Amino acid sequence: MIEYKKVFIDTAPFIYFIEKDDNNPRYHEKVKLFFKDGYDNDKKFVSSVITMEEYFVFPYRNKAYSFIAMFHRLLATMDMDIVEINQEIAKKAAQIRAEYKGFKSMDALQLAVACLSGCDLFLTNDKQLKRFKEIRCLTVEELQ
Repeated sequence: MIEYKKVFIDTAPFIYFIEKDDNNPRYHEKVKLFFKDGYDNDKKFVSSVITMEEYFVFPYRNKAYSFIAMFHRLLATMDMDIVEINQEIAKKAAQIRAEYKGFKSMDALQLAVACLSGCDLFLTNDKQLKRFKEIRCLTVEELQ
């Protein structure tokens, strides 16, 4: 069992959960169990408008609008906060990129939202982000 109070959900876990990626079927089950455990134990979930932008590309491109509806249902079910990007977040993201060479802007914005939202866990599948030290970053692969 992973200890946390508030988790930021990056884009990949949404993909694995909603789309049940045929290339990684075990990831769907791992994310499903993670969400269920968090929901059952009153954990807080956070993501951002960046996640929405990244996630919605595939459904819009493929006219798979049911995935967008499922995304919104998941947000409502999990009572997940979606954070807008503001100047404070942008400044924090710039600091992150200054300190962690090679981090992309979108990743830095996601991490900044997590930091400023008081998250103590960041769920992703981007192994590079595990270098980040302010919040524990966990990959879907590491979920049990």
